[in-house]
Amino acid sequence: MDAFLSSPPPFEGPRFDQLLQQLSETSQTLEGPDAWPGPQFDALAETGVLRWSIPDQYGGVTLAAEQLMYGYERLAASCLTTTFVLTQRIGACQRIAGSENDDVRRELLPALATGEIFATVGISHLTTSRQHLKRPAVRAEYSAGTWTLSGTVPWVTGGNRADVIVTGGTCDDGQQVLIALPTDLPGVTCQTPPQLLALNASQTGAVQLEDVKVQEANLLAGPVEGVMNRGQGGGAGSVTTSALAVGLAGRAVRNLQEEAAVREDLVETVESFATETDQLRRDLYAVARGDAVGMFAGEIRQRANSLVLRSTQAYLAASKGAGFVAGHPAERSVREAMFFLVWSCPQPVLQAALREFACSLDD
Repeated sequence: MDAFLSSPPPFEGPRFDQLLQQLSETSQTLEGPDAWPGPQFDALAETGVLRWSIPDQYGGVTLAAEQLMYGYERLAASCLTTTFVLTQRIGACQRIAGSENDDVRRELLPALATGEIFATVGISHLTTSRQHLKRPAVRAEYSAGTWTLSGTVPWVTGGNRADVIVTGGTCDDGQQVLIALPTDLPGVTCQTPPQLLALNASQTGAVQLEDVKVQEANLLAGPVEGVMNRGQGGGAGSVTTSALAVGLAGRAVRNLQEEAAVREDLVETVESFATETDQLRRDLYAVARGDAVGMFAGEIRQRANSLVLRSTQAYLAASKGAGFVAGHPAERSVREAMFFLVWSCPQPVLQAALREFACSLDD
């Protein structure tokens, strides 16, 4: 068992190690704009990963928060794209499982546990994205047992592959609703995902909603103020994003250690990164467990962002010209690290990054 965990995760073992190796070996196949981690998700289903965070009675497996973060971290070190898509799927599962809607839980969760259907989330417009706009990104109206959704969900991972999108909208009085939205409803249009700096195979793009009629039976939560502040699921600034950042940073540090084995000039740098990574992992799990005195998820996110940016760029620098060639692991790691500057990045985390870029963290 990992020394920083308080209890062993149930998935640890040879099968999980084999999965990690498989994901690592196939990660480079996910660089193209038309790629999708379908085979990778088949492997996740075969090893039981798709059962994570789904209640036992629906065919899932209950994990402690620190165990889930550990799983995310190890998976991200092997393939960040697959793991990112997985977090969006698990986020949808958590919101469905945390709902008081028994019918939706019984209908969707067993099929999600086996991988028969795919669900994702489109919730950034309810938390961090487009909050500056006077008009809500998605407007929700209720009438006679039906919710009508109109607008644009700006960021949906795998929307063009999903059977269900957990999303929501804002009512005229400012209250919000969360809904399990079937993607085959009239008026749901998944736009072509834009070309991204990295993680293109996540198929992340906008979903247009044009007077989409959703039965009240699909309602997961609301109408309430700040619907994303209620129930389960990682939101902006949660430790989920930090776990993935730590996983990518850990991969970069291990790559640096391989370089340092034949280059003495790198030893001191690598030892410093390794020590910092170990401490951050320890604190990440402590926060996930809820027993970190005086430490919060936002602080962990700031440290994780800083570490993943610095460690991947150090790996690129150590790789010299070879690392600057497209397709080299260092080049890909640097691009992937940039993702954490924009993924569910709360304002305090962004401001901390900007201060670090300006070399004024102590100001």
